[in-house]
Amino acid sequence: MARSNWTFLLVRFILLGLSAHPRLEKMFFVLILPMYLVILLGSGVLILVTILDSRLHKPMYFFLRNLSFLDICYTASSVPLILDSFLTPRKTISFSACFGQMFLSFAMGTTEYVLLSMMAFDRSVAICNPLRYSVVMSKAAYLPMASSWAAGIINTVVQTSLAIRLPLCGDNIINHFTCEILAVLKLACADISISVTSLRTTIIIFLGIPVLFIFFSYVFVIATILRIPSAEGREKAFSTCSAHLTVVVIFYGTIVFMYAKPKSKDPLGTDKQDLSGKLISLFYGVVTPMLNPIIYSLRNKDVKAAVKDFVCQKHLSNVALCI
Repeated sequence: MARSNWTFLLVRFILLGLSAHPRLEKMFFVLILPMYLVILLGSGVLILVTILDSRLHKPMYFFLRNLSFLDICYTASSVPLILDSFLTPRKTISFSACFGQMFLSFAMGTTEYVLLSMMAFDRSVAICNPLRYSVVMSKAAYLPMASSWAAGIINTVVQTSLAIRLPLCGDNIINHFTCEILAVLKLACADISISVTSLRTTIIIFLGIPVLFIFFSYVFVIATILRIPSAEGREKAFSTCSAHLTVVVIFYGTIVFMYAKPKSKDPLGTDKQDLSGKLISLFYGVVTPMLNPIIYSLRNKDVKAAVKDFVCQKHLSNVALCI
């Protein structure tokens, strides 16, 4: 049989996940399920309040609404699969479902990289040039946001198309929780240099450039804050960007830690490294999206007030129905 036809033999993939650590599987199921519910509830409430509350009809909260939607879509593409793998002895996924999940996760992830840099620009304009904020951001918010969605989806179409065209043969075991693109490429029995080069280009464009943009945005922000004469003014200015800065540090810090670890040559060390890599990817894929609505709710007075009003209105309507 021709090697190009061997892909069709892989009707299903086996996801290893934490198969070698059954006790950890049960423990992580108990931990991740409530986290996922917090993501759905917290991000869903943020989307609702930023739509319903007129006080939050500003560019900053438009970006926050998009971030919350991205978190819901990203986790919905992977977390149910992870939870199912913790309870199912035979952890399999079909060929089409695997690449569908890969597409959604990759698209949401690359779009979020760009979105975080746009949110940094929003904060830099708000602090460095507050008098022109409404003018600048009214024009600079919506078109770039649509462009980031389009760029993320187009890039994902390219990456997924390159991966799905590769002949996959031999072992159909993916050493991961989900169909992570690098784990799938390891199953290819052909030259993957084009896919690897394309991925590196994607990292530079969708990760490297946004990181530089965020860095220089906060250089201007910090320089402006230090020029504010009063301590109260500096504290107020910093509080407007502290939530976003916290999210950026957690988000990119996890990515750097995940991919910058030195590779072990010892077989035992490799097993431990695989386990640590999977746990870090769980943190990146579940804990970080869970923290986003919590951070923005706790560190933003307008959001806290809007959420409080939303909850009170729901409570009063329920009381009225009961009466």
